[in-house]
Amino acid sequence: MWSLIVAIVVGFIAGLIARAIHPGNDKSGFIVTTLLGIAGSLLATYGGRLLGLYGENSAAGFIASVIGAIIILFLYNLIAKKSGV
Repeated sequence: MWSLIVAIVVGFIAGLIARAIHPGNDKSGFIVTTLLGIAGSLLATYGGRLLGLYGENSAAGFIASVIGAIIILFLYNLIAKKSGV
């Protein structure tokens, strides 16, 4: 449970950093960016566990969370661009 809370808090910060790093015109708001950052952190955590990079009760590191958030933000922008949102 603690690793999930850590992943959410790190994801919040990672989402803000990913938005600053990600190039282009990003029109998503603060809450959407935060949620995408949390999703990126959870993606990095559970993806790392699936690949055997992390133990069962450990969360992804900060750099991995930022990379996960950038990937999620990139995918979100692709979907938003195609749907016209």
